[in-house]
Amino acid sequence: MKGRLLFLPLIFLFLSCEEKQIKGKQAVDLFADERQEGKAYVMKPQECFDESDMVVSSGNVKLIDQSSGRGKSIFIYRVTSGEVLKTTRDSIVNFPFQFLSDQQLAFKKDSLSYIYLKKLEGYRFIAKDMKLKYQWLKAAPVYSVKADK
Repeated sequence: MKGRLLFLPLIFLFLSCEEKQIKGKQAVDLFADERQEGKAYVMKPQECFDESDMVVSSGNVKLIDQSSGRGKSIFIYRVTSGEVLKTTRDSIVNFPFQFLSDQQLAFKKDSLSYIYLKKLEGYRFIAKDMKLKYQWLKAAPVYSVKADK
């Protein structure tokens, strides 16, 4: 009986060594050429304009609330005035209005910026409390409005 008990740990040791060797052989990355870590896609201004439900140019954008910690971070911005360049949903846009973003946006003070917005998806309770209809277009950076010369 003692001979059999000594034999069992040797079998487990052999199987675990064999398993490690198999794992080492399968460590080939088949998608190494396709992986682009650390590179985010940034949309061009015309792409942003085409993909947006509403585009506003404004210099009066202010961060009014943010949430971080548990879950995704969200940022709520208020636009107090501006010029509507495109709208597909609302025929009349009332200022001030608020929009949500899942990233912090770098609006420059004392300069006009384009605001690219999509219809708000999700965030049902926040949307009701804060009267939100729009969210920032994902992958769109903050573009400044260039003065025509």
